[in-house]
Amino acid sequence: MTVLMITGTGTEVGKTVVTGAVAATASAAGRSVAVLKAAQTGVRPDEPGDAAEVARLAGAVTTAELARYPEPLAPATAARRAGRAPVHPHEIAEAAAKLATEHDLVLVEGAGGLLVRFDAAGGTLADAARLLSAPVLVVAPAGLGTLNTTELTARELRSRGLDLAGIVIGSWPAAPDLAARCNLADLPDVAGAPLLGSVPAGAGALSPAAFRSAAPHWLAPRLDGTWDAEAFRVREAPRAS
Repeated sequence: MTVLMITGTGTEVGKTVVTGAVAATASAAGRSVAVLKAAQTGVRPDEPGDAAEVARLAGAVTTAELARYPEPLAPATAARRAGRAPVHPHEIAEAAAKLATEHDLVLVEGAGGLLVRFDAAGGTLADAARLLSAPVLVVAPAGLGTLNTTELTARELRSRGLDLAGIVIGSWPAAPDLAARCNLADLPDVAGAPLLGSVPAGAGALSPAAFRSAAPHWLAPRLDGTWDAEAFRVREAPRAS
C-alpha cells in the first residue's frame, strides 16, 4: 500500500498514537513515510498538532496539515464557526497523492470517526479514500461497546466498496477486563477483517526512543511489525466459566 487512511470508531480511541506506531515501524523497515493530518481541530496556531506528535514519536517522517481550526469540534463545524474555508475530500486526496510520489508510505489521519464531516456537503474521510482507492485502517477501543461501533464502521466501509485493511486496538489496558479479553476473538469476527495490532495503554507517554523500539512489537507483519494476533489472543484469553 502507498496510501493508508487511518480512522477510528470514534474520538479518543488512540488514532494518533497508532499512526505514530505505524510510521515508526515502517521507518524502521526502511520505508520513507509521510503523515498527513487532513484537518486539525482544537489546537491553537502555536501549538503542536497530531502530525507533530506523530513526528515526535516516530522520528524522521514528513508531516503535513491541510487546515487548523481552534475549537475541538467536527472539522465542518469548526470551520464554519471559525469563518474559515473547510477541507474537501478531493483536497485530501490530492495532497496524499502528491506525497505518495515522494514517499513509500503516506498515512492520512482522519478526525474522529469515519463519517465525521469535513465540509458542508458532507464530505468525509471515506470519500477521500474512495478517490484514492486507498485501504482504511480502523483504530478501535478495547472494551465494552467496541463491537457495535467497529461493526458499524466496517459495514459502512464495505457499503462504499472500500478496503478495510484491519483493526488495531488503540489502547490495550495493563489489566484488561473480561469484555476486552473476549473482544480479541470477537472484533475480527464482527469486522470481517484481521486484528493488525494492539498498542499498550500509555504508549504515547514513552520516550521517543522507547516508543520506536517497541512499536514493531505492537503491529502485525502487514504493517511491517512482528505482532502475532493469535499468540496475543491465546495469552490474553479469559478462562471458561
